[in-house]
Amino acid sequence: MIRNFEQVMKVARERGPKIVAVACAQDIDVLMAVNEAKKSGIADAILVGDEEKIQAIAKDNKIDLTQFEVIDIKDLTQASRKAVELVSTGKAHMVMKGLVDTSIILKAVLDAEIGLRTGNVLSHVAVFDVPSYDRLFIVTDAAMNIAPDLNTKKQIIENAVQVGHALDIEEPKVAVICAKEKANPKMPDTMDAQALAEMNEKGEIKGCLVGGPFALDNAVSLEAAKLKGIDHPVAGYADILMAPDIEAGNVLYKSMVYFAQAKNAGVIVGAKAPVVLTSRADSEEAKLYSIALGVLCAAKLF
Repeated sequence: MIRNFEQVMKVARERGPKIVAVACAQDIDVLMAVNEAKKSGIADAILVGDEEKIQAIAKDNKIDLTQFEVIDIKDLTQASRKAVELVSTGKAHMVMKGLVDTSIILKAVLDAEIGLRTGNVLSHVAVFDVPSYDRLFIVTDAAMNIAPDLNTKKQIIENAVQVGHALDIEEPKVAVICAKEKANPKMPDTMDAQALAEMNEKGEIKGCLVGGPFALDNAVSLEAAKLKGIDHPVAGYADILMAPDIEAGNVLYKSMVYFAQAKNAGVIVGAKAPVVLTSRADSEEAKLYSIALGVLCAAKLF
């Protein structure tokens, strides 16, 4: 079981290097992260985008571009399509978002001709290294699915479990997070949580242990679970925190970054290959860790 990002980097070196196709690579933090990934031995890169701007950034930041293939495509849509095509044709193992809107790169990922669609739900999976805990936390979905129904939530869990397995968590413990830990018909998300736990018990959701509904405290704190009389294998030991909707997921994501000073990484899963997708506000370090997470996910596929 990989417990922190130091271990993520170590294992990524062992299972890499993988090749990342960067869409619209004219972004300083992305280029710095890709350069560090190359130096760390976890990933190589093909840079797709405005070559003139890429060269200017590289020159100002002493990045040796001769170590990378650069494909000059200035149009953001076409650059995104090319980066995705590199993955779909086997020339790269994952695609990474550079200086381009998420909607543009996801449209390329889902393109019927050159894309990476599988027919499964795509969902965002974030991984956090919180200083006061002895394990990584997986949070989903904070960026893709706005108000998922029960079937979508099932697939969101399955996607997150794939990431858990990539992190060598043999049987990830999934806590379906709600405002309270008791199912209440007046709170539909609690009923979904109960249904997801029952699906897991019936073998309809495999490779993990699902519990819910849980409030956040009794999902991550054994003491809080005991105080509320909750006796469940997931209580206090959750590896995966599944938010009820994008609003709660996004608030949890940013709270962990800004209040808990957690290190973080993020990928989109559910496609044929990982999509490394980070916020423009994410640090160079977060982008590097996201590449490393993508390498671990890709190692399970290629």
